Amino acid sequence: MPTAAAPPPPTATPSSPPVLEIPQKGFAAVSTRRSTLTKSVALLTALVALAACSRAGGDAGAASDAPAVDKGPAAEIRLGYFPNVTHAAALIGVDKGLFAKELGGTKLTTQTFNAGPEAVNALLGESLDATFIGSGPAINAFAKSKGEAIRLISGATSGGAQLVVKPEISSAADLKGKVITTPQLGNTQDVSLKKWLSDQKLGVGAGADQVNVTNTENAQSLDLFKKGEVQGAWAPEPWSSRLVLDAGAKVLLDEKSLWEGGKFPTTVLIVRTQFLKDHPQTVEALLKGHLAATDLAQGNKVEAKQVVNNALKALTGKSLGEPVLDRAFDNIELTLDPQAKTFPQLAKDAVTAGVAKEAAAVSGLADFTLLNKVLTAAGKPSVDTAGLDKK
Repeated sequence: MPTAAAPPPPTATPSSPPVLEIPQKGFAAVSTRRSTLTKSVALLTALVALAACSRAGGDAGAASDAPAVDKGPAAEIRLGYFPNVTHAAALIGVDKGLFAKELGGTKLTTQTFNAGPEAVNALLGESLDATFIGSGPAINAFAKSKGEAIRLISGATSGGAQLVVKPEISSAADLKGKVITTPQLGNTQDVSLKKWLSDQKLGVGAGADQVNVTNTENAQSLDLFKKGEVQGAWAPEPWSSRLVLDAGAKVLLDEKSLWEGGKFPTTVLIVRTQFLKDHPQTVEALLKGHLAATDLAQGNKVEAKQVVNNALKALTGKSLGEPVLDRAFDNIELTLDPQAKTFPQLAKDAVTAGVAKEAAAVSGLADFTLLNKVLTAAGKPSVDTAGLDKK
């Protein structure tokens, strides 16, 4: 697990400046002491100002109030993503070299995660520059850093999450006393499940009238479901399809049914704010690669499925059966639109789910300047910020 960057060294509080005592008489002595004192105070003022600048500059994860300075293309960009079909654009972009092509001389380093909170820790610890991630952890990262450390720069996937359960479960009430899994505490599916349970007037806990929600890696949830140790999962693709087709689960709820038009941001792309300020050319190149990967998937679904399956096999050691792959792709929509209008509601959902004490202020989370530049250049419609770019 990446560790957070060490805080800058403390700056000592200056004591009263020393006065150089030179034997003088009368007015000349007073004048000399005043002149020395004035110079000492000026010197200390400059040192304090310099120390303040050093402290501000040392926090690379937070955005400063200083004007952005374009430092040109980065030497390296560290990109995170998950081995899920809902991260298909990332899998395609990496495997087909589409990111690398656009990045040119910038080295692409990748890292995979099981769920969003892990990726958030890496971002806030500054061991990651950008990541594909769920909407919930994206909001959490923004809130934890008081709106400074990260920016939402694009969407990636809409849809692709379902509550799947044992065949004998036919209603929300039947979940009482059952064990239902999500990938990780506080991740997108964890928030969605707990919010929905709250709407159904069902408590979360180990009691007979409660739903026991546990957090388990997707692959382990599949094994536990087959063994009968858990009775359901709110899972992203391809895991919901694997539970249905490989383990005999049935769909109790498709999350699409909870959102207007069936659209909600399952996966988005975020970047460290300071990296965006320092290297906008690199971020723009990343977005061009993201668009190329999305266009490939939309234009040639057969090739996209093959690329994704090969990537999943390389990352997890196992490829998906064709029926699972087909079902998973049918349940998602790859899009660079992050559905910005849903984020205020998503922030409220975290409170309802008991994951957050108060709804995060999401104003200022989004910066679609480079995304819309890339889309416009490609002759595609720009993305609506829905006011998410304004503080």
